[in-house]
Amino acid sequence: MVRLRLDLAYDGTEFSGWARQPGRRTVQGEIEEALARVLRLGEPPALTVAGRTDAGVHARGQVAHLDVAEDALAAVEGNARARGRSAGAAGGAAGEAGDGGPRERFEERLTALRRRLAGVLPQDVRVHRVTVAPEGFDARFSALSRRYAYRVCDAPGGVDPLRRREVVWYARPLDLDRLNAAAARLLGEHDFAAFCKKREGATTIRELQRLDWVREGGRDGLLVATVVADAFCHSMVRALVGSLLAVGEGRLGVEWPGQVLARAVRDSGVHVAPAHGLCLEEVRYPGAEELALRAALTRRVRVPKAEPAPPGVEG
Repeated sequence: MVRLRLDLAYDGTEFSGWARQPGRRTVQGEIEEALARVLRLGEPPALTVAGRTDAGVHARGQVAHLDVAEDALAAVEGNARARGRSAGAAGGAAGEAGDGGPRERFEERLTALRRRLAGVLPQDVRVHRVTVAPEGFDARFSALSRRYAYRVCDAPGGVDPLRRREVVWYARPLDLDRLNAAAARLLGEHDFAAFCKKREGATTIRELQRLDWVREGGRDGLLVATVVADAFCHSMVRALVGSLLAVGEGRLGVEWPGQVLARAVRDSGVHVAPAHGLCLEEVRYPGAEELALRAALTRRVRVPKAEPAPPGVEG
């Protein structure tokens, strides 16, 4: 068996999220079905993904992996005529043709797999790169961080119609300084239960490494939030953005999102921002020698850091 890493992108508009669901069109379902067809497998292979995006959320830098038998890749090897031309170009020099032959042939199969997927997959999903994953690589658990961007427009005339699928229109003007002041209060490792949909047995403790806003595009009214964390809970990014937008328009105080975070209980004032403004931009991994260790550390269930005991109290 060989583990392959897939670097991919998709427009989430017409998908019911990443995860395969019976009777629904999903990114995972489309890619697994395409792989089964191209590799001539009896059953679709199982993909493991770095970030299970929700319905309507886009990805520009998604990463997934799958395990396949090496001989399955022979199904996508270049046709016999192409191999014959390659052999003819070698001029019969058996020694030259044999240098790195198996490895070159394997790389050709990976290139052919990417090309075949481009022809089979729908236009709203693309696999940009297929590589052999280093030992210990796990697309989900080896990741150091995920970087998302959320795009919103507060121009009075609305969003550029050519970007309507990736930018949310906000009908009230937003104050950049207020957005960033509120965002700064959320950074660090916390229990983000107030901004997550609870899942049985899943921790809501995360390290929010970056959350800031910039204005782009001059008079276009485009604001972009960059959100980076080691991992995210279900709906966490959009809940954070929703709470900040309420601050940015002046409806709530700059300190309010931080207060909600400290209570660690879902607040009725936290509204989840629309899905189509969100895009997974990048997944970062450590060096090859640290992949397995990172995966092992990530699998451990995190608990809140203990508060220091008051003086004179043992604990």
